[in-house]
Amino acid sequence: MPELPDITVYVESLAAHIVGATLTGARLKSLFLVRTAVPPLADAFGRKVTGVGRQGKRIIIDLSGELHLVLHLMIAGRLTWKKAAGAKLPGRGALAALDFTTGTLIVTEAGKKQRASLHVVAGAEALAAMDRGGVEPLACDLAAFTAALTCENHTLKRALTDPTLFSGIGNAYSDEILHRARLSPLTWTSRLTDDETGRLFIATQTVLSEWTERLRAEAAPDGWPLKVTAFREGMAVHGRFGQPCPVCATPVQRIAYADNETNYCPTCQTEGKLLADRALSKLMRGDWPKTLAELEERKRRLKGDDGT
Repeated sequence: MPELPDITVYVESLAAHIVGATLTGARLKSLFLVRTAVPPLADAFGRKVTGVGRQGKRIIIDLSGELHLVLHLMIAGRLTWKKAAGAKLPGRGALAALDFTTGTLIVTEAGKKQRASLHVVAGAEALAAMDRGGVEPLACDLAAFTAALTCENHTLKRALTDPTLFSGIGNAYSDEILHRARLSPLTWTSRLTDDETGRLFIATQTVLSEWTERLRAEAAPDGWPLKVTAFREGMAVHGRFGQPCPVCATPVQRIAYADNETNYCPTCQTEGKLLADRALSKLMRGDWPKTLAELEERKRRLKGDDGT
């Protein structure tokens, strides 16, 4: 899912292409993309783009007359910019094309589950009502960060990815932040020391800032993001299960659940302890090891039991 760094670069690039331009129309390949009926999408046609912004993980296109297009790419949605007005929709994965006087914004989504959404919203009040309320991690100070982090008792992983607490942080960058802060994803927010909270605050701002700058540098000559993905070369732990931690070379471990997983380094983040994982728990037949060394030993025993 595109998160704060990705959405920020999308917003900056989109602003450079469409602010001052007019939205002339839209071609929908998936009617399910538009989730609002009032006002209708057609009301946006013929209006000038006055700004482009971010609300959490959503992209906001402001139009004249206080109308707003709110686009959420969810997990697999992506944007492509074509210089030609009325550019052809791709045959696979295309959801819609928004036609501007300066070119065409194409919305695509990989996979069969169509989760991306487009809302048409009238007025600042209605737009504000869509905001989940999380603090902006790059704009807040330590006090505001701490207040959001500790207002409820959650694990650090859940707290960082809760849009009502923090704006724009998802599965990928929360893994990177926690690794940089040297904190376990399962630590309870109520148990953090002042030093740990300070480390997490610094890690959050540093990781998000570094990756935003990196994505800007990797963009095309016209500023458009070339590749938006949750799995990037150069990440420390996210999507790197089994690969060596760049700090200590310990194999990265994971906690798998539903469609997501949390990646972490046992040496850097959990004092060498392995966190329980359902998939590996089944492999271990309910006998969960406490350390990486025990895990490898039990894997060897299981292979021996199977005669392999």
